Amino acid sequence: MALIALSGLISFVVVGDIAGLLRYGWGLLLLAVVTFALFWLPSLDVAEHEVTVRNVFSTVHVPWPAIQRIDTKYALTLYTPRGKVSAWASPAPSRYASQVSRTQDARLAASAAGADPRPGDLLDTTSGAAAFVIRRHWDDLREDGYLDAPVVEEGMLRRDIHWVTIAVLGALTLATALGLFL
Repeated sequence: MALIALSGLISFVVVGDIAGLLRYGWGLLLLAVVTFALFWLPSLDVAEHEVTVRNVFSTVHVPWPAIQRIDTKYALTLYTPRGKVSAWASPAPSRYASQVSRTQDARLAASAAGADPRPGDLLDTTSGAAAFVIRRHWDDLREDGYLDAPVVEEGMLRRDIHWVTIAVLGALTLATALGLFL
């Protein structure tokens, strides 16, 4: 998408249509930035002390004691005392994932997720692999006694808003609308 946007911007310059560049170039930039924000920014990091879920508009730092439940219905979702945290980087698979999965993967998913695993729990899917790692570490911490008395203090579950991403997307959307309608 960035190459398409860049080639569109360059074509305005090569043709010498500076007015067109100033009017319609914002839409091409918006297309590239939206693509970057949706498909390159989201991530899921599993660390010794917390799970970090980076989505498009915010990053949530979830410490292990704050996790109450892990689900994979629509995406990898961590349930906490302050609500649920969905990971954009780990969506649930299509409905055909269970048809192409291996029996061994289904057994491992069933042992980690419970008796009735969802297609999102299968190990060869994005959400299933992440959920398996998180559940395994969560169970290890529980067995070692680190989660016996989970106390979620103020500030323990932290959400950082991506103000720069929001501002850039908002400014490019406004510039695109002004270029199209004025």
